Amino acid sequence: MVEKDTEEEKSFRGRYADELKKKKQDSADSELENERNKVKQQGMKTPGRRGEQIKHEEIDKEIVRRFTARQDKEKKENEKSDS
Repeated sequence: MVEKDTEEEKSFRGRYADELKKKKQDSADSELENERNKVKQQGMKTPGRRGEQIKHEEIDKEIVRRFTARQDKEKKENEKSDS
C-alpha cells in the first residue's frame, strides 16, 4: 500500500533530501550510512512513525542516485578512453 504524502510530508521529504545530498560518502563508514543507522535506532524507539519511513525512503533514493551518477561518470570516462 502506497501512502500519499501530505503537503507537510512533501516539504519534509524535500528538505531531508537536500540535507542528504550534502553528506559525504567517501568510505565504508560514510555520513550517509551513519544517518541510516540513526534513523534505524530512532525507528526502534518509536516504531511506525511516518518521519522515519520517509527518511528511509529518501536515504535509499540518495544511495541509488549516487550509484547511478558514479556509473554514468565511469561510462563516460570509458568512452573517452576508447576514442
